[in-house]
Amino acid sequence: MRIDIITLFPEIALSPLSESIIKRAREKDLVEIHAHNLRNWATGKHRKTDEYLCGGGQGMLLKPEPIFAAIEELRTNTSQVILMTPQGKPFKQATAQNLARADHLILLCGHYEGVDQRVIDTLVDLEISIGDYVLTNGAIAAAVVTDAIVRLLPGALGDERSHQDESFSDPNMLEAPAYTKPNLFRDMPVPEVLLSGNHKKIAEWKKQKALERTRANRPDLLKE
Repeated sequence: MRIDIITLFPEIALSPLSESIIKRAREKDLVEIHAHNLRNWATGKHRKTDEYLCGGGQGMLLKPEPIFAAIEELRTNTSQVILMTPQGKPFKQATAQNLARADHLILLCGHYEGVDQRVIDTLVDLEISIGDYVLTNGAIAAAVVTDAIVRLLPGALGDERSHQDESFSDPNMLEAPAYTKPNLFRDMPVPEVLLSGNHKKIAEWKKQKALERTRANRPDLLKE
């Protein structure tokens, strides 16, 4: 897989993708990740990438010319172009699983008031939001999406079963509480059932605790 990130701040996008699991996935050639500065495709003395809004309004908007030039240079027949934007569809584990099957992803990072609508109408295949809030720019969101996708690639995790038992592996249920040694810490014991060796009872306990956690923290998932 190859992932190209187009942003005004490539260092922000790459920094969290240069450590831990994602770093190892890149070293094993499971994925190529490149971050490109949009200004490289801007023209003129000042390589300007933004402009005032037509019709008035607050803020600035990313111009279409450098974005079209960047995507047209990077795109192949198998590319999917994704815009990171608060107006996009909520990013969920199922989306990450679908995108992990792609050959080439181009993540376009919004900035200022976003991008010219003609970019969305002509070039973008999918608009994604990582939450109902606004960030300074889309580079951080692109890093989040890239992390979620890359860790699903075969060979990225030490145990191929790891992602199967995580929160949102079941889209309607959070993960059950987890414990490790010592069995007793500051008068707080590990639940006895987890030390019993009875796998059936452990599975039942995990299911019940996962349900309780979901009801407490994300009741909306149960409604879905």
